[in-house]
Amino acid sequence: MKKIILFLLAIAAIPAFAASSASPQTIKNLNTAFQGESNASERYAAFAKKADSDGLPQVAKLFRAASAAEAIHRDNHKDAIIKLGGEVESFKLDEVKPSTTAENIKAAIKGESYERDTMYPEFLAVAKADGAKAAIRTFQLALAVEKQHALLYQNALDNLGKNAPGDYYVCQVCGATLSELPAKNCPVCRNGRDEFKKIN
Repeated sequence: MKKIILFLLAIAAIPAFAASSASPQTIKNLNTAFQGESNASERYAAFAKKADSDGLPQVAKLFRAASAAEAIHRDNHKDAIIKLGGEVESFKLDEVKPSTTAENIKAAIKGESYERDTMYPEFLAVAKADGAKAAIRTFQLALAVEKQHALLYQNALDNLGKNAPGDYYVCQVCGATLSELPAKNCPVCRNGRDEFKKIN
């Protein structure tokens, strides 16, 4: 009887463990994404200051909005690492040397395109194979937002010098970056519009 009880207790513990497990590769990918988003947030903040000094306030506002979004991705990735039982690796932020605002936008497009087309799809595939739900969610949210950023940056580059004034709103749950508040829910994470913060 005692063996049966122990067996049943062991089986009952399996789903909880499986739901919070992840392969070493997924933890490594989460750390890579955590570091990448940390650097992106810092880089875009520096690019915003450069755009302001170049007399391009609307582009500066976009960079600040994207910086805020990347900080949310950074924190979401960190939370996923911890939730999955991994360890957040320490690292040193890259040194940022802004170029012209046009070159900075091009660099941002390149970075966002890589994350959209290569990095996050590859990380997602591994996380899905693991069944690591926390990693899947944070990668999916970041991927959806990087698609937005790539489009916003391309539009900023196409209209550089004649960028129409406007506002940006960032969802504090997923980092969704919009030029106007949604009617009801965030189009990425489906949380309410009250989760959005206006970026000045």
